[in-house]
Formats: sequence, structure tokens, C-alpha cells
Amino acid sequence: MRYSIAGKDNEKTVLLLPGTCCTARFNFGGVVPLLAAKYRVICVDYDGFDGNGGEFTTMTAVTRKIENYINKRCDGEIFAAYGSSLGGSFVGLLVQRGNVHISHAIIGSSDLDQSGKVSAKIQTALIGNMLYKMLCTGSMPKWAEQFARRKMGDEVTEKLLNVIGGMSDSAKNVSKTSMKNQFYSDLVTPLAEHISSPGTTVHIFYALQMGEKYRERYLKHFAFPDIREQDYGHEELLFFYPEKWFEEFEKCVGESSNV
Repeated sequence: MRYSIAGKDNEKTVLLLPGTCCTARFNFGGVVPLLAAKYRVICVDYDGFDGNGGEFTTMTAVTRKIENYINKRCDGEIFAAYGSSLGGSFVGLLVQRGNVHISHAIIGSSDLDQSGKVSAKIQTALIGNMLYKMLCTGSMPKWAEQFARRKMGDEVTEKLLNVIGGMSDSAKNVSKTSMKNQFYSDLVTPLAEHISSPGTTVHIFYALQMGEKYRERYLKHFAFPDIREQDYGHEELLFFYPEKWFEEFEKCVGESSNV
């Protein structure tokens, strides 16, 4: 695991947890300078994605390591944690387990897919292999690109292709084992229903273009979530509009002058 620290040396620490097959630098490169001007920022790179060798094992094992770090280096308390996509599952697990305290737990466009072991193995074999090839080549299969253009249009597809290219550059040394373990473990690691913790507010960055079913999942897994609707696709706000993302973050944590 690698923890990169930037920004102010104060009590308001922001923890950033990247998504599937992403490094923190790629996932949060656009927003770290904005956050670092005001907060102490800690970016996490998971086992297998930190450039130090080793493999990603399970969501639970990585969550324990994050908890240990927060307890040792942050006295067990974090002002805010933002989890992008898969990172949102880590944020949910941290709140659910209650071994550290997070004042503002922010879920970023996470799909929160849950699956049984058999189904997860099938999905990992099919989708995982395709995702690994995309990481190796930095592009989508032609059939997938054509499908995306029909479903989402050229503008959104081009943005998606840019993200895939960036993922490929940032994770080019990641093993197939780490990638598959991460994908599989995210599916089979249970996230409880109606999660809550005293003194913690769960905020959801809800990308409306993902579909209405995700709202149901957020309401299922979290008690009284602050759902912040955004008319974008999956993490589009984070990757392509960092200033707007920062404004939304500030509103979540009560630091905006507009709140």
C-alpha cells in the first residue's frame, strides 16, 4: 500500500480512494491541487497498484490496512473520505465496520454491485478479461466502442475512451491477478443495509446518467444518505470538471460560502 500526502498540515484530512484498476494519481490528479490548497490530502494506492510489487488480495484485507493507517497516523479520525467508484465500496466498509471515524463519507458514482461467488467468478472471467485487455491496449474493442456510440453518443464515448487510455497508462504494470482479485472481491464482499455511524454523514455523488436503479441501492445500503444528483455519467464530474467537483465537495463538508 502506498499513501501519498499533500496539502496543509492541519486537522482536516481528506482521504482519497481510487476506483477499479486506477492509481490515485490518475483518478484524482485534477482535484488534488484544489483540495491541497485547504486540506491535508492523503491519496491511497492499493496493493498491486502501488508499484511496489505484491498483489491485491481482498477488499477486507485492504480495508484493514487503511484502518490501521488511519488509527496510527490520523489518531483514528478523518474529516472526509471520498471513494471513486470501487473506492466508494471501501468508504462504505470503513463506515460499516466502525473502526475509524469519518465525519463526511462520500460515495463517488459507485455502482455497489453485489453478487454470489459463482456469478462473481463468471463475471470476472468475462468482464475481467475484457477489462484487462483494455488496460493493456488502452482502447475498447471495436464492437464495444460502436455499442457505446449508439447508446451514449460520440461525445460521451470519446470521454470514456480518454479515461480508458489514462487507466492504461497509470496501471500498465498491474498484473492480471491483481485486477481480477480486485474485481471479484468487490462483488462478493458484503455491504450491509442501512449503514450509519454516529457523527458521520454519508454523501452520495449520484451520476443520474447511470440509471435510476442506483438510487435504490444507495437508499438500501445507507441510512439517511445525502444524495446529491448530478446530470453526468459515471465519475464524469470528477474526471472532466474538477472545479465543479470541488465546489460540490465543499458543499458536502459545509465549507462552501453558499451553504
